[in-house]
Amino acid sequence: MKVEARLFDITTAFFFLAAIVYGFWSHEPVGIVGLILTGGLSLIIGSYFHFVARRVRRRPEDNSEAEVSDGAGEVGFFSAGSYWPVAIAASGGLAAISIAFWQVWLLVVALILVLAAVGGLVFEYHTRPNATD
Repeated sequence: MKVEARLFDITTAFFFLAAIVYGFWSHEPVGIVGLILTGGLSLIIGSYFHFVARRVRRRPEDNSEAEVSDGAGEVGFFSAGSYWPVAIAASGGLAAISIAFWQVWLLVVALILVLAAVGGLVFEYHTRPNATD
């Protein structure tokens, strides 16, 4: 996690430095505030990665002398193919369109579809814990 934390430290420094330079050159408050807020969000994520890096064991990515074979092994479970992300995107798009045209009835339908699609994604590989098959 130290590699990820370092990346966000660099981006945080860049955004704050860019805010200072932009402030001197443009004197435009909205851009300055946007860059400062972006740097703040990057700082939050970087701080979280620093926090997590102290609590997890070192990964091969964190060791500068690690070999490629040190990272070998099972990474985790990844779905071979799922249509639920497409359903989430479509229902989210429908929600955005309903907000843009301010159709409250369509917004309610879209939010129900978003919740159903998220539930489908979360429970896609859920099996009954007490199945007697």
